[in-house]
Amino acid sequence: MGSSLSRTLEPMKVVEPPVAASPAPPDAPEAPTSPAQEPLFNNCLSCRVLSGSGLIGAGLYVYWVARKPMKLGYAPGPGTITQMVIGISIACWGIVILTDPKGKAYRVV
Repeated sequence: MGSSLSRTLEPMKVVEPPVAASPAPPDAPEAPTSPAQEPLFNNCLSCRVLSGSGLIGAGLYVYWVARKPMKLGYAPGPGTITQMVIGISIACWGIVILTDPKGKAYRVV
C-alpha cells in the first residue's frame, strides 16, 4: 500500500519569468493622449433592462421568502428582518441600474 506521499518530497524549482523593460516615455511631454473611452458594458438598453429586471426579481424573491413565514403567523426574528432588508436593497439596486446605470445623476466637481 504505497502512496505518492510516502516517499520524500523533492524541492520544487521555480523559474522566474524574464523582466520586461519599462516602456520609454514619449519624446514630447505634451504628447496628445487618447480620450477616455467609455466602458463597453452599461451602454446598451437591453443589457440594462435585463440586469435591472433580474436584480428586481431576485430582490423580490428574497423578500418574499423572508415574508412567507410571517404570513403563517410566526414572529419575525432578526434574521428574517435582515433578509427582508437585503431583498429590498437588491431590488433597489435593480431600479438604480434601470434608471441611472452610469452614475450621471450627481454632479462631478
